[in-house]
Parts: sequence; C-alpha cells; structure tokens
Amino acid sequence: MKIIRYKKISSTSELAKELKLEAWTVILADEQTSGYGRKGREWFSPKGGLYFTIVLPRIGIDDLQILTFLAAFSIGKIIKEKFNLEPFIKLPNDIYINQKKICGILTENVIGKNVKLSIMGIGLNTNIEEFPRDLKDVATSLKVETGKKVNHNEILKKIITEIKQNLRTITQ
Repeated sequence: MKIIRYKKISSTSELAKELKLEAWTVILADEQTSGYGRKGREWFSPKGGLYFTIVLPRIGIDDLQILTFLAAFSIGKIIKEKFNLEPFIKLPNDIYINQKKICGILTENVIGKNVKLSIMGIGLNTNIEEFPRDLKDVATSLKVETGKKVNHNEILKKIITEIKQNLRTITQ
C-alpha cells in the first residue's frame, strides 16, 4: 500500500480521479477545503480528522453500494473493537455514534467508455475537538466520545487491512 500525504488539498477524491494511480494507493490529507459526500454535500474537513481516498482494484462487483457497505462494516467493527463504542451504520454510507455522525464513505466510478477507475473516499472524525454551531448537534469525533487522541497511521492501516480482507472474502 502506497500512501501519498498532503497537508491541505481541496479533495482527496478529486485528486485520486485526476491521477493515474495503482490499486490500493491511498491519498491522505490533514485537511480538505472542498471535501464532499453523497449528492455533493459538503464534508467538514478541518485539521484533526482522517480524510483519505483509496484507489480500488478492478473487481467483478458492479454495485458500488456493496463496496460502501463493506467499508462501513469494516470501520464500524474497528470503532467497536478499538474504542469500545457502539457504531450505528446508517445505510448507505454513514456511521453514527450516540446519534451523531462520525464517518462518511463515498464510492465512485470514473467512467470513460467503461469503468476506468473506482475510488472510495472516507472521512472519519477522529481528533476533532469542536464542531461549528451548525454541526454541534449532528456530528461527533472519536476524541469527543473517548477523550483520547487517535493515532491516524494506526487507524488508517487497520481500516485498509480490514477492507482488503473483507473485499477478498466477498470476491472469492
């Protein structure tokens, strides 16, 4: 797995679409200025969160929702095991803790004549301590919920490993 890190960029997913990268390359940003979710909704992406996009391998799964469910399940499992929290997966692509959003996942295809590339963007609120007034009642972070700082490198590796293992299981 190759990780390309940026301090601040507009969107890890937009960059992943532009670059020709091999499968399992990860674009990671400390901060995004134009992070987005489903239907182009803005994703609050300040310093302190974990924002990354994975270039997915070519696989025989046509329904991107399956890949999104797989990632939500993988991240939910890690949150439960590592942080002893009870995640709620709100299909198709969100994870909640205590009725507040903590993670969003967006899987997209880049299409020409055929599917050229599939990418998965993930925004996980890890070390964000405070949210703007309009998000205070609807968003949370692992640090808010546990009082502990999250190691981004460790959690990123766990997420990628879990997604890879689960993807291997469903494509065999």
